[in-house]
Amino acid sequence: MAGIRVTEVDWQRPRNGAAHHTEEYPGPVLVVRRGQRFTFTLKMNKPLESEETLIFTVETGPQASEALHTKAVFQTTELEVRNAWTAVKETQTENTMTVSLISPPNAVIGRYQLSTRVSSRRRNSDRKLGEFILLFNPWCPEDAVFLASEEERQEYVLSDSGVIFRGVEKHIRAQGWNFGQFEEDILNICLSILDRSLSHQADPATDVSRRHDPIYVTRAISAMVNSNNDRGVVQGQWQGKYGGGTSPLHWSGSVAILHKWFKGRFKPVKYGQCWVFAGVMCTVLRCLGIATRVVSNFNSAHDTDRNLTVDKYVDSFGRTLEDLTEDSMWNFHVWNESWFARQDLGPSYNGWQVLDATPQEESEGVFRCGPASVTAIREGDVHLAHDGPFVFAEVNADYITWLWNEDESRERVYSDTKKIGRCISTKAVGSDSRVDITSLYKYPEGSRKERQVYSKAVKKLFSMEVSGRRTRVHRASGCGLWRDDLLEPATKPCITGKFKVLEPPVLGHDLKLALCLGNLTSRAQQVQVNLSGATILYTRRPVAEILHESHAVKLEPQEEKNIPIAISYSQYKKDLTEDKKILLAAMCLVTRGEKLLVEKDITLEDFITIKVLGPAVVGVAVTVEVMVVNPLSERVENCMLTVEGSGLLQGQLSIDVPSLEPQEKASVQFNITPSRSGPRQLQVDLISPHFPDIKGFVIIHVATAN
Repeated sequence: MAGIRVTEVDWQRPRNGAAHHTEEYPGPVLVVRRGQRFTFTLKMNKPLESEETLIFTVETGPQASEALHTKAVFQTTELEVRNAWTAVKETQTENTMTVSLISPPNAVIGRYQLSTRVSSRRRNSDRKLGEFILLFNPWCPEDAVFLASEEERQEYVLSDSGVIFRGVEKHIRAQGWNFGQFEEDILNICLSILDRSLSHQADPATDVSRRHDPIYVTRAISAMVNSNNDRGVVQGQWQGKYGGGTSPLHWSGSVAILHKWFKGRFKPVKYGQCWVFAGVMCTVLRCLGIATRVVSNFNSAHDTDRNLTVDKYVDSFGRTLEDLTEDSMWNFHVWNESWFARQDLGPSYNGWQVLDATPQEESEGVFRCGPASVTAIREGDVHLAHDGPFVFAEVNADYITWLWNEDESRERVYSDTKKIGRCISTKAVGSDSRVDITSLYKYPEGSRKERQVYSKAVKKLFSMEVSGRRTRVHRASGCGLWRDDLLEPATKPCITGKFKVLEPPVLGHDLKLALCLGNLTSRAQQVQVNLSGATILYTRRPVAEILHESHAVKLEPQEEKNIPIAISYSQYKKDLTEDKKILLAAMCLVTRGEKLLVEKDITLEDFITIKVLGPAVVGVAVTVEVMVVNPLSERVENCMLTVEGSGLLQGQLSIDVPSLEPQEKASVQFNITPSRSGPRQLQVDLISPHFPDIKGFVIIHVATAN
């Protein structure tokens, strides 16, 4: 007589998807979250006997084993078993049984095979029921990634678009980014990223067994999003030359990058910079179920020698000497924070953890960074895992300027040493506003507590070095500096200086500024002012000099005087990078030998507006109007609009823009047909061979069809 066998499985995708907040994932495979029951119905060719039960097996990864917690065998019961794989029989009719499966809240995440057999049958007679994907669960209080606020879960796990803040401290600009974690194939690609990691290549079974731990998973993703060690997703490029690839500023989201990497057989995608790495990592971690946000740090330090200072060497015109300056201060740097418990450090360090996929320094032999507890950074506990010293320096290092003389001597120049780590920003929950989270990273600048934390970090940093050896700062001059020497302040000069923008700096227009000098004393002062200006990358690396002039200025007692500065469009036109940034410097040399360096970072403004001409409804075409402006005083041709937005259009739309006369405004219209309801972000990018990209975005609230 033939035995009992399962003939059909109903995975109840709509019901499970709604309960697990996974209904947005496309495709036939069931996606659920760990620590929470999901239900399916089995049809059998005949009823079970009264003494028979079903025995289930779940397994994930190669060489799955119960010892590694990548396999579990369990039979149907009446009650849930805590912290173990459990199958609870919900209902049973003649030939059907509805079963709820519950995974432990610390189960390995990933792709599982589910099979079953009847208890009376021999082993090895398992019938494969199919596959499901198990994710982290921020809704489950027992999961290490649990996040209590529903509003924050909606924002940091389920929102498929966001805002990345770029620019300079005094002129912060929002750029839309399409995370697109629910787009076709993205979940499959995110799981493939884990399978391509160095750890997986070395020992697949052990690697999979460790995927229960968000610390392990996020650290692996941090390494894999860049391509430096492991044929990861994105190849970095900071030289301003993007031949053979896409400029980092042309990307509007993660989906095209991840698809390109996957379809190109894991060949790194060219090119990315910090916000691209952060945008892609946010997509991957949200997709896997870890609450993640994008964070921008303005005036961000890259401290190469771990002495908690950024040492900048300049000449007598304030120009950076690249061959001597190993450290750097970027206009901004973008990383991620993910929310989870630090079971390795203790509950004091739970919460937001810094992760940075931008390949800046190696960590344990691999280009990756984090997770570093934000609380540990604020408290100066830089000795705690992972990469605390590097992250602490990014937001806390002192900025020290050295004048390098022709005889190879050097001297400290008075400048703002406390400019590092300003306006640390992230997108607000539920809106596109900017939220300043600097206070999560450090105590108020200059406060007693902040100085105590800084001193504590210095002590811990040096105690981390090999016993009996002090860290030296090696410079191109061949001499070393002790850390203590760096703390000696420069002499405060008797004059003040500040750059003032007289008209808004607009792309394609002349720049009009003034250097405002003030005499603080009751004696006249003779000042030699050496001015320089350069187009720069956002890392503040100079590209080309566009200004070089000197002024002899006499300041009467207590007098203030303005030195006008004009930079014509023709001066900066050919050397302006896609970052649209210019750095001005004034080295002010006072008669008595005092020196003051004044700097100003300028980002050129541009203009684009987007309007939706009517209500947006799922499945109904609606017209969008984009108003573009030629910023130049010359005719431009061959411009193009690229348009992207998850839930609003499939893939990317490209639209040719007619030639534009000097300063001409033009309207470009196109239709979109939304496929998903709710707030959706539409990104528009005006691309031209004549000027850097001009980007804009708008939130469209899409209603469901009646």
